[in-house]
Amino acid sequence: MALPARRAGTAASSESTETIATLLGGFSLEATFPSAAEIEALKKSAPAGTRIYLSCPPNHSAEKLVEYAVNVRNAGFEPVPHLTARAYPDRATLDTVLSRLTREAAVRSVLAIAGDRDDVAGPFEGALALIESGALEAHGITEVDISGYPDGHPKVDNKVLEDAMAKKLPALARRKLAVNITTQFCFEPDLILAWIRRIRASGIDVPLRVGVAGPTSMRALMRLALRCGVRASVRGAMNPKTMQLFGDATPDEVIRALAEAEDRAQFGNVTVHFFSFGGLVATSDWAVAVSDGRITPTANGFRVIK
Repeated sequence: MALPARRAGTAASSESTETIATLLGGFSLEATFPSAAEIEALKKSAPAGTRIYLSCPPNHSAEKLVEYAVNVRNAGFEPVPHLTARAYPDRATLDTVLSRLTREAAVRSVLAIAGDRDDVAGPFEGALALIESGALEAHGITEVDISGYPDGHPKVDNKVLEDAMAKKLPALARRKLAVNITTQFCFEPDLILAWIRRIRASGIDVPLRVGVAGPTSMRALMRLALRCGVRASVRGAMNPKTMQLFGDATPDEVIRALAEAEDRAQFGNVTVHFFSFGGLVATSDWAVAVSDGRITPTANGFRVIK
């Protein structure tokens, strides 16, 4: 999978700085229906070809994804829309959305998830049913992300999650679809590292995109964390070491721990996926600064050089 080239660094390098910067090469961003103005502004920040994941809230039509995917594509980025399986009332609706995404926005990659809703609108109970429908490759999709949960899922047992992943991977392989695992955001480095080690020890060697919350206020972060069900690691976000000026939280401690793990060489293809809770452009600016090496290491994390 081709990744956006990292820009040349502008700060004095050190082994730690270079390790962290290298990890962020090819970082991705996630947003919910970003405005045209945000996408236009992003052109001045994110490298061309950056993957922009587009989430679709349960109360919105999946066809709304098309408009935003077109904007992302026209701005020179790679749109990766979420396909929430439980939201589709029938195969015809799924076909319509996929047809428009591939035809109008040249979408080739999607994130297949069950969707955060208790009811099932149609025949797709979860991502596996959507994958096995054959609709993805029929419409020209060549790459599929599936979800991972280092902090667990608020409604699904870990064993169920593991079994689902074990079924989705061969289903994608049979269809000759490339695959990434993109995770829900997590605040605790130890949880993330333990999850990666379990994944790799089980023989799964596909690329991993480790989800982190981009820079945002502590109040917003706590609200989102509780809503998204990452309660077990909320204490990590409240750690003073994750906070910078004005009570803002940044994912520097998580990123540094991941970059400098003693067994990092065993992790394979791993990069970072940013949830842009503090704004798409602000998150990109921070990620680009880190990937450029414009950082100063601190005791456990680092600070971005303005």
